[in-house]
Formats: sequence, C-alpha cells, structure tokens
Amino acid sequence: MVLKVFFPQCCNRADSGLLVGRWIPGHDSAVVLAVIHYPFIPGQVKQYIQQMQAQSQVELSVLGSWSLPKEGQESMESFLRDLSTIFPKGRWLQISRQMGKMGFTCHIVNRDQSKICTEEEEERVIFVHYDQRKVMLSQLHPAQSGIHEPQSDAPSELRQMFQTVAHSEPLFFLDRYDDGPLKSTHWQSEGREASIIVELLKQASVPLCLLVSWLLSVWTWICNLCVYPVRFLSTKLSTCIQLSYRTEHMTTLSSPNPAATHTHFMRKANILVSFMVDVALGMLLISWLYRDNRITVVANTLVPAADHVAKELDKLLQWLMGAPAGLKMNRALDQVLGRFFLYHIHLWISYIHLMSPFIERILWYGGLSACLGLTFALSLLSDMVALLTFHIYCFYVYGARLYCLKIYGLSSLWRLFRGKKWNVLRQRVDSCSYDLDQLFIGTLLFTILLFLLPTTALYYLVFTLLRLVVVLFQGILHLSVDFINSFPLFAMGLRICRPYRLAGTHYHMDTTVCLSV
Repeated sequence: MVLKVFFPQCCNRADSGLLVGRWIPGHDSAVVLAVIHYPFIPGQVKQYIQQMQAQSQVELSVLGSWSLPKEGQESMESFLRDLSTIFPKGRWLQISRQMGKMGFTCHIVNRDQSKICTEEEEERVIFVHYDQRKVMLSQLHPAQSGIHEPQSDAPSELRQMFQTVAHSEPLFFLDRYDDGPLKSTHWQSEGREASIIVELLKQASVPLCLLVSWLLSVWTWICNLCVYPVRFLSTKLSTCIQLSYRTEHMTTLSSPNPAATHTHFMRKANILVSFMVDVALGMLLISWLYRDNRITVVANTLVPAADHVAKELDKLLQWLMGAPAGLKMNRALDQVLGRFFLYHIHLWISYIHLMSPFIERILWYGGLSACLGLTFALSLLSDMVALLTFHIYCFYVYGARLYCLKIYGLSSLWRLFRGKKWNVLRQRVDSCSYDLDQLFIGTLLFTILLFLLPTTALYYLVFTLLRLVVVLFQGILHLSVDFINSFPLFAMGLRICRPYRLAGTHYHMDTTVCLSV
C-alpha cells in the first residue's frame, strides 16, 4: 500500500501540533491544510473544526500529529501520539522532522490495531509538497463555479485536492484579525497584518463607492436632459466620447457588489489599473506642460504654424489654377474653384488671428484636463486638430460633393444614350424611348460634364489626400486612447509575475516527492 500525503510547503517549519485536513474519498490520499500549535485544548480543537466544516462545507478532521522538536520538548512526540484516542479516525498520521534535516518521518497508526505498525507492515508514504497559496489563488477549481462532477465519473485525485484547498478559504481567512484560543500555521499566517489592512480598505471603500455611484447617476441624468443639438455634438467630439467611456468604467468600479466571477474580477481589475496608469501619465504630462512656461511657447508657435499652412495651401491652389503637372484644365472652372477655396482660406486665417489673444488661455485650461488622464488630453488634442483643420474638411466636402454630382450626372446621361432609365418605384433600370430633342440635350450635357470631370477630379484628389493626412494623425491619437483604455495591464502583470492566478484547465504544480522508509 502507498499513502500519498499532500503537504503544504508553508508548514515545513511549523511548531509541533495537530494536522488539520481531509482524507480524499475514493483514493488513498490525504490533504494537509493547517497545523494547530501546542498548547491547545482538545475540546476547542473539535469546536474549531466543526465551525470550519459549517462555513466551508468541507469534511475536515484531525489527520494526525506534526512534531518538530525543540529544546525542552523531548516528550512532545509521545504526548501527540496519545491524542489519537481523543480524535479517533481510521488512520492517524505521525509526521515528524528533525531540525537541520531535509526528509520527513511518518508513522501510521491504524485504529483497528491500536498500535504502531512494524517496519515490515508499515505502509509506504509519498509526500507531495505543494504551494498552498498558489493553489488557493489559481482559480483552477473556484468554489463559486458551481460545476459538479457527473455521478458516473469519480473525481480525480488532483481535482479533489484542488477543490479541497479552494473550498477551505474560511479556514485560511478566519484568523486574520487575532489568533484566538488556537494558533495555526498556513499560507495566510504570515500575511495577517496585510489582510487586516486590505479588509479595512474594503470596508472603507463601501461608502466611497456609494457616493461615487450617486454622483455618477446624477451626472448621467443631467446628460440625458441635454437637447438634441448638444447630444448630437457630444457624439462627434472625442472628449465627450472619452468622458462617456470613463463614466461607464467608474460605474463598474464604484459598484458596491463584489465580483461574482473570476472573469468579472479580472475586468474590474484591468479597468482600475488602466485608470490609475492613465491618471499617472496625465499628471506627468501636466508637470511637463506647466514647467518652464512651455504653454506660452506652444501658443506662440501655433499662430505662425497656421499661417505657414495657409501659405502652403495658397501655393497649392495657385499651382492648381495654372497647369498642374502639365495637365490641360478647364480654365473657367479652374479659376472659379481656385478663387472659391482661396476665399475660404482667407476667412480661416482671419478667424485664427482673431482668436490668437485667447489661444494661450485656452491651452492653459485645456491642459488641466490631463489630470483626468492622458486619454482626456489626447482626446482634447484630437478635437483641437479637428477644429484647426476645419477648412481642409470643408474643402474635402466641397470637392467630394461636386465630384459625386458629376459622376451621378454622367451615369444618368450614359443610361440615356443606351435607351435606359432608372425606375424609382421598382429600384431597377428599365428600357425607355427618348425623342430627338432629349437625346440632343443629353448629348450636350454629357459632353460638358465629361470635359469638366478632370478639373473636378483633380481638386477632389488633392483635398482627399490632405484630409487623409489629418485623419491619419487623428487615427493615431484614437488608437493611443483605445490602447490605454482597453489594454489588460493587470492581466499582463499577473501573467508575468503570478501566472498561477490565470490558470485555466491545466495547472503544472511544482512538487517535491519524498519517500519514507
């Protein structure tokens, strides 16, 4: 016979006492969960185990004794051996270890024999050392999963061991405030002070979460009262969109209800870490902007930059109004379109110079939005770029609309040549007979539109390329914002530092096997 004992590494140097754990049904194995130190009263130990069984729904028991003799405790091993009559079980494990030695010594007392087995009759014992903290936090078989084994299939030994450790959370966390009448050793024993701080923070966060939830509900109610033009404008501004995202994230974080599943917990943790990193980057940006009067330098650079862009656009339009790349353009249409766009450029430059005294103040107050996070600053920069390049957007819209009208007119007149027409009611092309006057006028219009198309297409191509440059820059800003908002920093940190917290269907446990002779 071979008996397998799953022994926690945190108990290797525990003081002498009793082993608390569970015998795995259906297998010749035992799981040690904690060591209760001497001195203790057996009645208190039984009451403690009953309380743990009621909270964890795990069939706990005293598996045996653990002996790590120190000075003045030579008779401790014999005293612990006599406790097998007080805590009767089918087997009583007597595990002992000598200071300075690596191996364990294990004797098994059978209740039927009421004596220690001889070396010939003694069962062979295999110790499997496991990291109790990693098994507890790995979420491989979480207690709240609600997944039950089929009745026909017996649970595996390793699965039952994981379930036993996962369901024994009350055993690990009950004594995190005070030792009580019993002192025990398990993975949580050394982190009791940290557990107290964490629990106090949890209790203090409940009223804070309620306050934040109420403020967010008031903010959402005010946003819903906005009239249609304001609501429509808020869907187009990147800053308003980012504000709605942050409102949704804060609503999720400020919920006083704990995470129901491990996936929900990971989502809330990723949101919280992303928010903290976002705010930290925003504060770094503020410290850089408001140092050495950099906002004034940016404001003084902005107006000359706008003038330079206007001059370059003026040169571009002058080039288009001539013979661009040796192309023969329609001079009348070319002059009309060129002067039309030049007029818009002059209007825009006048507007920029009119706003130049207020640009520094706008940048100063706009830079404060970085205290809400770097994403707010990038969203505000995207909106400012959209406003400063609004004339380029207008040029693109004018050119695209004029080009689409030309293409639509040419396609309609081309159907006229072929004796076809578009049936609006049936949404299809039908045959149609035209008289001579209609064909003559259609031919004239088709010829005019066809010869004017290159001029319109050139303006449309140039302004589309300019618009594409602006869209690419804004796209980089939006990608940066989305990266900060959605990148799972917490999950990546766990993957690097604590991969056992992300264990899925398989978990490779570090084991150390020791044979007792």
